[in-house]
Parts: sequence; structure tokens; C-alpha cells
Amino acid sequence: MSFSRRNFLIATGVVAASTTVLSACSSSDKGGSGNGVPSVGDAKTVNIPVGTKADSAGPAPEVQGAVKGGTLYSLDQFDMDHLDPAQIYVSTEGAITVPIMRGLTGYKIDEKGGCTLVGDAATDAGTMKDGGKTWSFTIKDGIKWEDGSELSLDDVRHTYERLFASFVTEGPRYVQQWLVGGDKYKGPYSGKELDSIEISGRTITFRLTEPRTDFNYTLAMRGYSLVPKKHDTKEKYDKRPFSCGPYKIESRSIGKSMTYVRNEHWDPKTDAIRNAYPDKYVFQFGFQPIASTDRFIADRGNDQYAMTIFNEVAAERIAQVLTNAKLKQRVLTQVDTVTYYWPINTTRIKDVKVRQAINWAWPHQQLQTIRGGKATSELATTILSPVTPGYKKFDLYGLDKKPGGDPAKAKALLKEAGKIGQKLVIAYQQSDNAVKQAVQIKNALEAAGFQVVNKQIDKSTFYTQIGKIDNDYDLFAAGWSPDWPNGYSVFYPCWSGKNIGDGRSNYAQLNDPSVNKAIDAAAKIADVEAANKAWGDVDRQIMELAPVVPDYHSIRNWMHGSKVGNVVYDAGNTCIALCKLYAKK
Repeated sequence: MSFSRRNFLIATGVVAASTTVLSACSSSDKGGSGNGVPSVGDAKTVNIPVGTKADSAGPAPEVQGAVKGGTLYSLDQFDMDHLDPAQIYVSTEGAITVPIMRGLTGYKIDEKGGCTLVGDAATDAGTMKDGGKTWSFTIKDGIKWEDGSELSLDDVRHTYERLFASFVTEGPRYVQQWLVGGDKYKGPYSGKELDSIEISGRTITFRLTEPRTDFNYTLAMRGYSLVPKKHDTKEKYDKRPFSCGPYKIESRSIGKSMTYVRNEHWDPKTDAIRNAYPDKYVFQFGFQPIASTDRFIADRGNDQYAMTIFNEVAAERIAQVLTNAKLKQRVLTQVDTVTYYWPINTTRIKDVKVRQAINWAWPHQQLQTIRGGKATSELATTILSPVTPGYKKFDLYGLDKKPGGDPAKAKALLKEAGKIGQKLVIAYQQSDNAVKQAVQIKNALEAAGFQVVNKQIDKSTFYTQIGKIDNDYDLFAAGWSPDWPNGYSVFYPCWSGKNIGDGRSNYAQLNDPSVNKAIDAAAKIADVEAANKAWGDVDRQIMELAPVVPDYHSIRNWMHGSKVGNVVYDAGNTCIALCKLYAKK
């Protein structure tokens, strides 16, 4: 995606019990290519274990040297399409809501960049019974909403029941699909409750249709953050959510800015995850990467206290910044779990040979150069990232031999299919860099015999538009980080025919019976190694059908001002850890 449509990590639904250890790339594990540039292929994985009840108790460990007070700013391209947690499935939206929203579980970051799954609003990471078909969570005392009212079990129950409302179209669908009776439930607004969600005292219990030993990781997704029943404004909640975190929204000018101030009712003793050092966050939107990078380089005034949610170092400034030792000190570089790719709308481009021709013609190397070269990405031939469990290396479309594309091979396939001159309508996001890449893609595909029309779409509504079943596009810029580190959270949401619908993430609308069967079978494999092998096989099976062009695996380079302290990576939410930052005096 030009920011990945989900990024929270974890492994298959059939690993061990609540002591499950899952894998993801850590901030300190950058790999290496021998020339100072991190390598996605060489990056190792580390464990994300389930923490204990003690790990889940607040307050969060103090950041060494941190001071309270001051204001931090962001310099970013665009505002958030959604802030209602039920609608959140984009990385930037998840990242920006960590300071104001809490879930039953969440990710705790240690001083070395390690990540542990812990209880957030819950006293621990949950208790599993019936092999994973029943999960219970006990709520901490003392958690309050921004109006001073206490978080109740009714709020928690309501949070999960409202996921079934008709206006919820964009968020993750795991819980809705797994809860017993969820296939018929229409939400709480008619006064009906879902029987498979039970509350007693301070404990909530979920009864699932199938064993999900990873359910506690699933609930750590920002899309399952808590919503107060009393302040649920339904569709309007998307513009102004209510906080039970250390900050609350003071003001918002959609498309321009959003300001967080302290939530005086937040008790750090209840929160093992979040610190709250700045008095205020001012998120500023409308900055292209060159503009934000130049301001970071200049490092003047309030920009000394600035960081970014989305904008990375502009491609045009990568060499300048990364070869300057002083500037490079203010860059957080991170190998990410995301694979950026271009889904091909299989309801419009039905011929496999045509889709394969697109893959053969793709100008991988030229696009990498536009993005800033090897310091920003590695070329992709697979859907899974090399740092995701289950990754298996293969190259079906000749990238290793011809990274710039093979227009002759592509044209030969088009000729076989009788589709020379095939029209392709390509959707991409509004940014200076995206425009350059779109021109390169158009030139490469037209050289292979296609007729190409490029359509530019506003960033803030891009995923809403390409997520519509009845859209007018043949290819779209997209991408995916695993919702938790394994194949299930990549292949089910993005490539199963069961997950086709408005707002869903199967953008290619692939509904191949053999792929659906393979995904369902892999999800039931209890042995982790065998499951990982199966997911690698699923990857290849899908790529043989060519419903997507894998483009690149990302290496992030986030720059910040000189007076922003403790800029570290949040592996659980694949972003800069906002609640670990402080403003230097």
C-alpha cells in the first residue's frame, strides 16, 4: 500500500497454547548487505512471546532519560480515512490511535526493541479453553474514559457486537467470522445481544466456531480497540472517537491537522504499554515527502520536535541523508514485514495469460530507482515477505534475470491470448513519487502491447475506493503486512474467495476453488513447521494464477527532528512507537 493495509503481526491459528511464541522482525534486527544498507533477505526473525500477568501490569517501564512536557509534531502527507476502530485496517490509522485507544491485549515494547503480547485493558493476555474455541479475559480496575466514567464489561461487549453493524465495512473480519452465531447477527442497535459473548463480574468470554490459539494476538489489532457504549455515535464515531488512553482528541481539522492533549482520567498504573511524556501531539497533514524531508534536514523551530507517521525520507533525498553521518543519526531505519504489490482485478482481467504478461513486463528495477534505490526496498517475486514465517523463495516471472522487465515475453503471451492492445486502467495514490512510478509502469506495459490509462485517486479515500466490488480499475497500488506473523493473516484476508466484499482486502477478487481449499487446509495444520511449508506452497499456487504483481519488500527510513527523544520501532503495530517518544528540553 503505499502504506500497508494492515500491519499487525502474528502466526497461524494453530500453534501452541497461550504460551505461543510468534515471530516478527525487530527494530534491532536489520540484516545486512555488507555495504551498510539493510537487507530484507538477510533480516532474521525474533520471537514475540505471550507475557505474564506481571508483564501486563502497569505502569509501563520508564524510558531512560525521558522528560515530561512539551509538544511533538508530525509532518505527514494525509489525514486518516477512519478513526473508528471497527473501520481501522490501515497502518497509519492504527499507528496514530495507539495514544488514545486501548484493546483487551496489546504489544509491550522493551528498551531493546523487543515485543511481547500482554494484557492491555485485560489483566493478562487471556485464558484459552477447549483447544482455543473458548477465550476469557478479565478487565483491569481503574480504566476510565475521557469523561471520567469507568470502562465496563458492557462497553467491552458492545465493542465486539458493534463490529456486526452494517456501517462497519472497512476493518478486520476475523472476530465476526469466528464468533458462534456471527453469521446471522446484525449488531446491537436493535437491542439484541450475541450469545457467544458472555460477561460475568469483570470477565468476558468469547465462544468461537473453531479453535483459534492466536485469538489473543488477533485482539491486539487496532481494529478491536474498545468503544464506550454510552458515547457510540455510530457512523459519526469515525470522525471523533472517545479515549481511554493517555491522550484525547482536542481538535481536528479534517485534511489539515489533529491535536491530542492529555486525558486526565488515564491512570498509568493500569497501562503496561504506554508512556505519556509530551503534553501534546499536533499531527499536521498535507506535506509531500520532499517537503517534509527538507524541513527535517533544516531542523528549525518546531520542526526540531517533529516526526512522522507515514512520510519516509523522500527518494530524491535518500542519498543526501543516508550518506551524511549527522543527518543519518536522525533516521530510524527498519526492515518491515510488508510486501507492496499491485493486485489485478480478476473480475475484469480474467485471462491468466494476460495477468502473467503484466508480471513479465513489470519494471521492478526502474521503480526501485524512483523510490530511492536499494536503501528503500528489495524487489519482490513473492506475496510473503522474507521476514514472515512461511516465506519460500521462488521467481516465476524472470525478475532475477531481467529485473527491468521482459516486454518481448509479455507481448508473446498477449499475442497467444489474442489480447494485443488490451486496455488496463491503473489506480494509484496522489503523491509526487507515485506519479513518477505510474508513468514508468505505463511506458513498460505499453512497450509490451498493452493500452494503459492511469487514474490518480486521493490518498485519504484510496482504499475505500479500490475496496469496492464494482470498481472501474484493473490494477491498484496496494500492499500487506501480516496481521500477525504467519501465512494465515496474509492469505485468508487477501486471497480467499470467502473474503470478497465491499471494504474487504481481497482486492483482486480472486475466488479460485483450489486456492480457497489450500488456504483452509493450511489453517488447520497444527505443526508450525508443516503449516509454514504449506503457506509457502499457497504463495506459489497463487502466483501461478498471477492475480497480483509483487513489487517490493520495504525498508523504512523515518526521519525526525533533533529534539525528539527515543525514536524506536513498534513491531506490534509496525510503526514508530508514539507512546515512547519525548520532547527534549
